[in-house]
Amino acid sequence: MIKKHLIKKFSTKVILAICIGILIPTSFISVFYFISSSNIVKENVRESSLQTAVQAAESLSFTFSVGSDMSDLLYSNKQLQNIVKMDEDPQLTRMDKEKNNDELKAFLNSQIFSSSFVRILYILKDEGTSWGSGTFSPVKLGRYHLDDFDWIQESKKKDGELVWRGLQYDLFSGAGENTELVLPVTRVMKDFNTMRNIAYIQVNLDGKTILNKIEQLKLGKTGHFFVVNDKGQIMIDSNMDKINKTVDNPDLYKNIRNKNTDEFEFKNNDELYYGVKQPLTNGWSLVGIVPIEEITGELTRLQQITIFTSILFTLFAMVFGFFAANKVTKPITALTEQMRQVGKGNFKVRSEFYSNDEIGLMSAQFNQMTKQVDQLMEQVIEEQSLKTEAELRAIKHRINPHFLFNTLSTIRWLVQFKQTDKANKALSALSRLLEASMGKNGTFITLHQELEIIERFLVILQIRYDQTFDLQLIIETGTERFVIPRMLIQPIVENAVFHGLVPTGKSGTISIKASTLNNGVKIEVHDNGIGMQKDRLDQIRPKGETKNSFLGIGLNHVYDSVRLYFSPASTVTIKSGDHGTLVTLELFPKDGGGQHV
Repeated sequence: MIKKHLIKKFSTKVILAICIGILIPTSFISVFYFISSSNIVKENVRESSLQTAVQAAESLSFTFSVGSDMSDLLYSNKQLQNIVKMDEDPQLTRMDKEKNNDELKAFLNSQIFSSSFVRILYILKDEGTSWGSGTFSPVKLGRYHLDDFDWIQESKKKDGELVWRGLQYDLFSGAGENTELVLPVTRVMKDFNTMRNIAYIQVNLDGKTILNKIEQLKLGKTGHFFVVNDKGQIMIDSNMDKINKTVDNPDLYKNIRNKNTDEFEFKNNDELYYGVKQPLTNGWSLVGIVPIEEITGELTRLQQITIFTSILFTLFAMVFGFFAANKVTKPITALTEQMRQVGKGNFKVRSEFYSNDEIGLMSAQFNQMTKQVDQLMEQVIEEQSLKTEAELRAIKHRINPHFLFNTLSTIRWLVQFKQTDKANKALSALSRLLEASMGKNGTFITLHQELEIIERFLVILQIRYDQTFDLQLIIETGTERFVIPRMLIQPIVENAVFHGLVPTGKSGTISIKASTLNNGVKIEVHDNGIGMQKDRLDQIRPKGETKNSFLGIGLNHVYDSVRLYFSPASTVTIKSGDHGTLVTLELFPKDGGGQHV
């Protein structure tokens, strides 16, 4: 009871109205601010991530360039070629051979000292002497056959081009199991005179330095970077178990192989990830991935601020509404009591509240209203009687018993002749037409609902007369919600079929056009039938009495409905000629009616 009483109070409604008036724009502004800020945060994160990837890719590419440049230097050095070729000469003295070995090793060591990124250099041969910088161990090399390494076979196939391999531990240097983490790049060394392969050049970049560069890159809290080759195999990663293995996430693999994108999103274990990708100079790609939630963490705080602001504005609206409502409701309460007296039949009561504001105007209008109530009561009773008559005629017109009998008879013959598809179609349309005609939703329906009834009505008539009645609807947006009395347009369509199209014995077209007209709606129903003669047109007048079902009940219902439920400015006009009949309804709501009757 208390809840219902509060809802009925005007002051409560004023507070609610003010709250809604403040909350709606506040909510829109908050949502707009949140969305805009979210986009800015995401864009900043995206640009920052891309910039990080670009800078890291440039740094790695520079390191790789050092390796390729060093390989080019060794490959093009004729003195090195001569020493390697002389090693094959059986007439070379031991002293000369040792001198060559010392000279070559010194050269390799000097190149190591001149570069901070190159860790180890090798000149390897299948047979004979091999050379290396630093702690190169021929003993360790002797444990392997070079032809067993895939990078040797690929170097032969590429015939002088560089062959890059993933991060690994060096096999040929150091004492015992002490090995260096390196990134090797290999190629064959050629005799430029005969272009035959005489050795293999391998430049080993410092793996720890490269890995440190990768690990120092930040992408969220748990995001990380790694390097893949053009086949999607991982070449550099802080997890050595992943080296030389293909990326196992199909979605990520697809995005890595796609050369047309440098950022992407993918799912991993039902969690959405963000990824960036940048190409490297050796054909590989630097890839960074991170859960999207980690790089958009600022949005949570932003969301909390938005909610807090909305709550604060709600409290402000309630306080402001309380004071505003109290100022307004005091005179209204007194006027309400006087209205109760009028409700009990005391039309002599007068308001004694006078002011220049809206409340004073309402009080004056109340006093004037009580003087006119008796006259208005009589007018209302008369109009209600006329409306009741119109509704009764509408009920009679909804389903003509003769039409129902003929339709059921048609369905019976369709079933008897085993035309079950047509029978089902007719029965379904009749069922929906009967349901619509029952008027469960009252006297008034929307223009859209009226058109649905007409469509079902025409389905039945097409089956019954074995003619095609094409219904063309040209409905301007917004007019379909205009409210009209039930069965306002259907009698016009029925007349068009029975008296315009059926007599032709062939297919016909009925077009219904609805358009806005100032504050109302203009409805035009046109058929391309035989039209009506002048004497028939003369019969069509409001209150015209005739035995014709349409001209009697049907059109009278149209005229009365327009006269009773719409503004006096509303009209019904009929034009007919050799090319059919046009019925035009111009409907304007009564004052204050809006789109509704």
